[in-house]
Amino acid sequence: MQSFDRINPFEARELIRRGDWVKPTSGLAGGYTQANLAVLPKELAFEFLLFCQRNPKPCPVLDVTEPGSAIPAIVAPHADLRVDIPKYRVYRHGELVEERTDIKDLWDDSMVGFLLGCSFTFEHALLNNDISVRHIEQDCNVPMFKTNMECIKAGRFEGPMVVSMRPIPEKDVVRAVQVTSRFPSVHGAPVHIGNPESIGIRDIANPDFGDPVEVRDGEVPVFWACGVTPQAVAMHVKPEIMITHAPGHMFITDVRDEKFGVL
Repeated sequence: MQSFDRINPFEARELIRRGDWVKPTSGLAGGYTQANLAVLPKELAFEFLLFCQRNPKPCPVLDVTEPGSAIPAIVAPHADLRVDIPKYRVYRHGELVEERTDIKDLWDDSMVGFLLGCSFTFEHALLNNDISVRHIEQDCNVPMFKTNMECIKAGRFEGPMVVSMRPIPEKDVVRAVQVTSRFPSVHGAPVHIGNPESIGIRDIANPDFGDPVEVRDGEVPVFWACGVTPQAVAMHVKPEIMITHAPGHMFITDVRDEKFGVL
C-alpha cells in the first residue's frame, strides 16, 4: 500500500489532477509546505495584498501570481493553480455558490492568485515532537471557527479572523507553542489557548468549517490563526467573484517545511 505522506509534491499534484485525491490534504506529501489559495480580479489584488500585510498571522503570503497566470513561480513553478487543488470554492457577491475540482473555465486574464501559509505545514513538526494531531488520527478535516477577533481593515477588506483548533495534552502545550512558533510564515504560534468562549466560539463541537474532533480529558483546545480567514472576509466584502480552496483542501508546494521555519 502506498504511503501518501512520503510522496513528493509532483506526485501529490498528479493524484489531485487525476481526481484520485479529493479530500483534505493533511498528511499528504509530508515535509512539504502546504498553502491556502485566494483568487481575485486584479483590481482588488492590491487591497487584498495590503490586507494580508496588515494581518500576517491569518494571511501569511508565500507567493502571488502575475495577473492572468496560474503558475506560482516562486513555490511551485511547474504547477497550475487551476487544477492542482482537490476542491475549490467559488464565491459570488459574498455567497458561496459552488464547490468544484477545477477552475479552468473561471480563470481569465484578470485573475491573480495568492498562496497563503497553512498550519498543515507545522503539523509534521508537531508529530516529530511526539505531539499527536487529532484530525490526522481521526482521518478527517481540521475544525475551524470564526472568532470575535477582527482583522485590521485594508481598503474594502475586513472581517473576523478564522482559527483552526487542535486538542493538545496539557503537558505538551508549552512544547506545541515552541514548535509552531518556529514557523511564522505558516501562522506560527497559537493566537489563543483554552476557553473557546473568550474568542467568541460558543460550541467547540460545531465548527464553522471542517469537522469536529474529540477533545479528551486532560487536553486543552489550542487555536491557531487560519488561512480560511479570506473566505470569512469574502462574505463581508462581497466581491463579484472570489475563488478559494475548500477548507482543508490545500495546494502542495515544492518547498520543504524547513524553508519557512526558524531554526
